[in-house]
Amino acid sequence: MSDEEHHFESKADAGASKTYPQQAGAIRKSGYIVIKNRPCKVVEVSTSKTGKHGHAKCHFVGIDIFNGKKLEDIVPSSHNCDVPHVNRTDYQLIDISEDGFVSLLTENGNTKDDLRLPTDDNLLSQIKDGFGEGKDLVVSVMSAMGEEQICALKDIGPKN
Repeated sequence: MSDEEHHFESKADAGASKTYPQQAGAIRKSGYIVIKNRPCKVVEVSTSKTGKHGHAKCHFVGIDIFNGKKLEDIVPSSHNCDVPHVNRTDYQLIDISEDGFVSLLTENGNTKDDLRLPTDDNLLSQIKDGFGEGKDLVVSVMSAMGEEQICALKDIGPKN
């Protein structure tokens, strides 16, 4: 028996995985896929026939859900692809700070202050105009692979 103490330096993340595997042939249009380490919404899928050496291939065209860039990938249909866990959450907008951050109210009554205003000019002007007019606004925040961004806006009427 050893009297030595063992010290382990843990660098592992206890959180859930950012992606899960799914067979390439099972991924459909309007689903999600990871292309070049970016979470993408699939806009086009085409499958080639099996060739002389066996594998049918899937050609994916996806749009990055955070920056809107178009990405492509070709994967054998029997292989697994990474699919990101994508969550959409609605928060009520409380305040917009001068440095471009928003203050949001979560369902349990806490505030969330770590999100920037969206880069999309149309959505940005809708949020600023609605907030300036004193409307009650609810923003939808999309999160995937450790990133979050405001992706939609709902007007729930004027403040009381």
